[in-house]
Amino acid sequence: MLNKVTIVIPTRNEELNIRNVITQVKGYGDEILVVDGHSTDRTREIAQELNCRVILDNGVGKGDGIRCALKAAEGDIVLFIDADGSHEAKDIPELLKPIIEGKADMVVASRFRGGSDEFVGDIEKLLRIVGSNIITTCINYRFGIWLTESQNGFRAIRREAGLKLDLKENITTIEQEITIKCLI
Repeated sequence: MLNKVTIVIPTRNEELNIRNVITQVKGYGDEILVVDGHSTDRTREIAQELNCRVILDNGVGKGDGIRCALKAAEGDIVLFIDADGSHEAKDIPELLKPIIEGKADMVVASRFRGGSDEFVGDIEKLLRIVGSNIITTCINYRFGIWLTESQNGFRAIRREAGLKLDLKENITTIEQEITIKCLI
C-alpha cells in the first residue's frame, strides 16, 4: 500500500494564520490542499504563493469543505488540520501511524491528551471543550466504546473509507457525523 498523504487545510478568512500553518505542515505529506470557504481576505492568494493546491468549496460550511477535500485529494490518506494554528504539526506522524500500519481507517487527535491550545483561553474555548465532552460521552455510551475525543478537526482518514461514508452535514457537526458513521 502506497499511503500517499494529502494534508487538507479547510479555510475561511485565515490570512493571519494560513502562512504559518502551511509552513509547519510542509514535509509531513505529499500534497497540501487548501479548501477555501470563499474567503474575502488573502487566504487563497497566500496558499497559492506557498505552492499549495487551492480549491473552493460550495460555500455552505465546513462539512461541504470536507466532502470537497475527500473528492479532490490525491492521497490514499487524508489528514485534516485546522487553519487557526491550534494544532501541532509535529503530531502528524503519530496521527498517521495507526492508518499506515493498517490498524485503523480513521484517527482523531485528542485535545485531552495534548497537542492543542484549546485548554488555555477564553470562555468560548471552555464552552467548546465542555460541549465536545458531552458529545463524546454520548457517543461512548451509545456505541459502548471509550473515545477521548470525537469533535476535533485534527484527524486523518483513509480516503477510500471517507468517500464511502456518504457525508451530509454542512456545518461543524460533520466531525460527529464522520465519527458515528465510522463506528456503525
